[in-house]
Amino acid sequence: MSLPIIFRRVARREFDEAADWYEQRCPRLGMRFVAAVQHVLDEAAANSARYPAVFGDVREGVVRGFPYCVYYRDEGVQLLVLAVFHASRDPAIWQSRA
Repeated sequence: MSLPIIFRRVARREFDEAADWYEQRCPRLGMRFVAAVQHVLDEAAANSARYPAVFGDVREGVVRGFPYCVYYRDEGVQLLVLAVFHASRDPAIWQSRA
C-alpha cells in the first residue's frame, strides 16, 4: 500500500518552478522532469525506505536525468515532501525545513 504524498508549500513551488523552467527551455522537457520526479515519489510512497536517510529521518531520492533530489520524511500515515531541490544549491536550505 502506498502512502499519500503531501508537499510542503515551498517544495511544491520548487517543483512547479523547475518544471516550468525546463518546459520553457525545450518543449516536453518539463513533462519529462515531472515524470522523473513522479517516479521518485511513487517509489518512495510504495516503500519509504527505498532511498537512503541523509539527514536524521529525511530521505533523499535522486531524480534520474536531472540535477535534482527529492527530500522527504515518512510520517507514518503520509509521505511529507520537504524539498524538490537542485543539487547545486546549498543543502542548508532544505535542511532548515527538516
